[in-house]
Amino acid sequence: MESRNNSRGQLQRAVCYSNSGRKSMASPSVIVIGSGFAGIAAARALHDAEFEVVVLESRDRIGGRVHTDYSFGFPLDLGASWLHGVCKENPLAPVIGRLGLPLYRTSGDNSVLYDHDLESYALFDMDGEQISPDLVSKVGEAFESILKETELIRQEFSEDMSIKRAISIAFDRRPDLRLEGLGHKVLQWYLCRMEGWFSADSDTISLRGWDQEELLPGGHGLMVRGYRPVINTLAKGLDIRLGHRVIKVVRRYNGVKVTVEDGRTFVADAAVVTVPLGVLKSNCISFEPRLPEWKEAAINDLGIGIENKIILHFEKVFWPNVEFLGVVAETSYECSYFLNLHKATGRAVLVYMPAGQLAREIEKMSNEEAAKFALAQLQRILPNADAPIQYLVSHWGSDRNTLGSYSYDRVGKSHELYERLRIPVDNLFFAGEATSIDYPGSVHGAYATGLMAAEDCRMRVLERYGMLDLFQPVMGEDSPVSVPLLISRM
Repeated sequence: MESRNNSRGQLQRAVCYSNSGRKSMASPSVIVIGSGFAGIAAARALHDAEFEVVVLESRDRIGGRVHTDYSFGFPLDLGASWLHGVCKENPLAPVIGRLGLPLYRTSGDNSVLYDHDLESYALFDMDGEQISPDLVSKVGEAFESILKETELIRQEFSEDMSIKRAISIAFDRRPDLRLEGLGHKVLQWYLCRMEGWFSADSDTISLRGWDQEELLPGGHGLMVRGYRPVINTLAKGLDIRLGHRVIKVVRRYNGVKVTVEDGRTFVADAAVVTVPLGVLKSNCISFEPRLPEWKEAAINDLGIGIENKIILHFEKVFWPNVEFLGVVAETSYECSYFLNLHKATGRAVLVYMPAGQLAREIEKMSNEEAAKFALAQLQRILPNADAPIQYLVSHWGSDRNTLGSYSYDRVGKSHELYERLRIPVDNLFFAGEATSIDYPGSVHGAYATGLMAAEDCRMRVLERYGMLDLFQPVMGEDSPVSVPLLISRM
């Protein structure tokens, strides 16, 4: 919370002044709303370009949906925890590499389950009987065949439909793909994992848009020490005002005025809006004049899903030495899975990760009830499972600072909505995972859009000041020497 203490002393000195100070006209100024990865990336880039920047953050911490907790005595990510695309092409790779942060690779490039390889799983039925790895592998191949059949359906139907409906049509057209008995239950578990990837139920996920994001090479790596060292490094030296909840943004031809909950106002040449999609949907921030209809439509039509973590810390390890434990069932709603952090971190920790409707229902429980619910799922497969000695529970759907986990393509809505949400409106610029058409729902997507918004903002503001040098390199072009990522696989 170092940023909190430092920022309060800087209130009177900020060029992006409040109603208690005066604005200097000497330097271009920008207000960044939100201190997640997109906001911090934008603020860092603009600050380094010698803009006067103030970051307004509603919470008492930075990071947004990246939240590394240390209450157990070691780092645990309650929000984002993977680097999707462990490769030099990932925009976050240079930062992570320079910090020497280790990653634990959980999959290669072609994992059918997106972030883990098949051999890292142990699946069980409701009676606690482990399912044959051969059957799990065969059903995985069948799942891939089903998805290929849905691709043909997508090409044949002019109207969009849900993934769930497309799979049903695939079964009607290809009865040989339909599975019965235990195979059907394993297939439902694959569907459950797919729903977890999008943090949404399969009856709401768009067939036309579900696979439109770009997957970087290198597989997926778990941030062993959490994401906090990365966000703290990027935020170093920035003027960040914690506890400043923005409620109104007014734009004029000569600047913007931003009002926070306690009535204070901040004025600057431009603003970069990086609040989560769920917050934009809630209309808790008013824009004057209203945002254009096409921008409001993008906000309304993009999907926002929910995936939470219930982190269980045990006295000792009593489970198989695999990365994921799964429970198969008749429906994807009844299936469940636990991430085993012991392999990556050496800690006796399991993470239960409900998504979609189940996550919404669990959010209505107290933390103690949620932890008991997760333990009950674990005891289905390991009846002698101990009670945890500590637990943590996230609430991304009901947290007023997020109101959801991350975006996804809804049925009948265009994937181009991500780009429409990104496009600036006058001197308002937008960034965040929900503005990334290539990498939605990812930390590196949020980071990249923050850099993009910063560059767009820099060009626009300097042009207005008559200071734009067309021969000046774009921010980020003079990137530092790349440092190899530290990757392990136990």
